[in-house]
Amino acid sequence: MATGLTNLSAYDKDSLPDISQLRFGLVVSEWNDSITDNLFKGAKGALLDCGAKESNLTHWTVPGSFELPAGCAKMLKSEKIDAIIAIGSVIRGETSHFDFVCSATAHGIMQLNTSQEVPIIFCVLTDNTLQQAKDRSGGQHGNKGVEAAIAAIKMATLGSSN
Repeated sequence: MATGLTNLSAYDKDSLPDISQLRFGLVVSEWNDSITDNLFKGAKGALLDCGAKESNLTHWTVPGSFELPAGCAKMLKSEKIDAIIAIGSVIRGETSHFDFVCSATAHGIMQLNTSQEVPIIFCVLTDNTLQQAKDRSGGQHGNKGVEAAIAAIKMATLGSSN
């Protein structure tokens, strides 16, 4: 976990397997788009930096984080994908809506992970403030999109001889 002024987005691409033939999906929430756009850019940039081909990246958008599990499920049915990154941002407001959206989104993505063979990476920020979200989408704590991309690479190649 990122704490204090720690940035955990650094990675050693030379230690990662060849991903030039793998296909990655990125399902991105349109809600809090200033945050999710930065997370998407971080994830896409890291995948390309690690050897993914632009033509092997599929980018879909959904209205909000609550819709991420449905978007990921639909992508699994319609695209040949080796891993999906679900990107969203939920910022606490004045009501309990935050709790319901965060819980449902996490449970939906977890359910896909346990029922499907393609890994779905949870890149959904659940922050108390907009500043916290900014800090984790390219700010002082790095970019969680980058970290999600590295997790996607590791999970897509889990158990392979790459």
